[in-house]
Amino acid sequence: MKKIKLLLINVFNGFCMALADSVPGVSGGTIAFLLGFYDEFINSLDDLFRGNMDSKRKAFMFLIKLGLGWVIGFLLAATMLSNMFTSKIYEMSSLFLGFIIFSIPQVIKEEKDSVKGHYKNIIFLILGAILVAGISYFTTHSSLGVDVNNLSLFNIIYIFFAAAIAITAMVLPGISGSTLLLIFGLYIPIIGAIKKFISFDFSVFPLLMIFGLGVLFGIVAFVRILKNCLNNHRSKTVYFILGMMVGSLYAIINGPTTLEVPMEMMTFKTFNILFFIIGALIIVLLEVLKRMMMKKD
Repeated sequence: MKKIKLLLINVFNGFCMALADSVPGVSGGTIAFLLGFYDEFINSLDDLFRGNMDSKRKAFMFLIKLGLGWVIGFLLAATMLSNMFTSKIYEMSSLFLGFIIFSIPQVIKEEKDSVKGHYKNIIFLILGAILVAGISYFTTHSSLGVDVNNLSLFNIIYIFFAAAIAITAMVLPGISGSTLLLIFGLYIPIIGAIKKFISFDFSVFPLLMIFGLGVLFGIVAFVRILKNCLNNHRSKTVYFILGMMVGSLYAIINGPTTLEVPMEMMTFKTFNILFFIIGALIIVLLEVLKRMMMKKD
């Protein structure tokens, strides 16, 4: 029974991460941090490549369960939900505002030992907020791009390193990898390629392979650094992560401007209170579910 619970928890966690990762302005890392498995996620990624055989096996089993939920969630987002994220962007932005605002106190509660009494580290909170808000601002005022149908050497290198940078962002709470893909001009092409691939159009396989290798490189290169920060500088890192979550509020408000057909930034006029409340209730529900599923028989 306990094994089934853990399986369901990990699949559910991966599913929630994928839904967040697929939305510009929202980070799957925030979900991982909120639901309390961020450390295990980072440690497992590191152990998978650098651990001994036993730790590799444990990491693989955890990540395969998490990955199953992530794939289900991402395919759902890329097919059924992608149009909703565009046509109902203000409702979705309002929902995620409620989600993030009500998740910040929960993270502080979970990390109270790292937050309480370490108030000098608030500078890291400020830096984290500036970083995420700055990236979002840059998204609005810059538009890079590449022709994914022409896989020249330059384009291959461009796609590879863009993927590496984006996966780094997806791992970090607060920074949206989807937003960075939008900056690089790859969000729409990659989502489109995934849709084609699952429709058995394998002409996009070279593009997805290059992107996937970039993702793998980004994980291997970055995760060890992040693991060291969490283990040896936890208070500073937690403050920095909280700052990124605060900064992501601006990123979400700014999200409509980063669509393929840009829309106006969300204002009080386009803000939807109902979806905001739903986002807040999701946090309460996730916390209740987490406590119920982790409760010992």
